[in-house]
Amino acid sequence: MDKRKRRKLQAKGWRVGSASDFLGLSDQEAALVEMKLRLSQALRTRRTALHLSQATLAKRLRSSQSRVAKMEAADPTVSIDLLLRGLFALGATPRDVAKALQQRPASVAA
Repeated sequence: MDKRKRRKLQAKGWRVGSASDFLGLSDQEAALVEMKLRLSQALRTRRTALHLSQATLAKRLRSSQSRVAKMEAADPTVSIDLLLRGLFALGATPRDVAKALQQRPASVAA
C-alpha cells in the first residue's frame, strides 16, 4: 500500500497493518506462510510456462487435479514437501527453488 493511501486511511481512524498482524502470527509462522506462497506461485508459473494442465501435473505426481489446484492456492493442507515434489516434477532444480524463495509472490502486496 502506498504511503499516501495509508496516511489517508489512518487519518480516518482505520488501523493499517499486515496479514501477520491481523492473524497474530509469530515471525516463524509468517515465514512459513511466505515460503508456501512463494513455492505455490513458482509451481503455477512453471506449470503454465510449460503449457501443462493441472490434470497433467496431477498425473505426474500420481495425485488429483483438485490437489494441484490446492497446491497452487497454497492451501493449508498442502505440505511444503508436496510443493517441492511438484516443482521437481516440472523440471525445477534446487537453484530454481532457491530463486523462487527469494521472490515475492505476485499476490502479496508490498
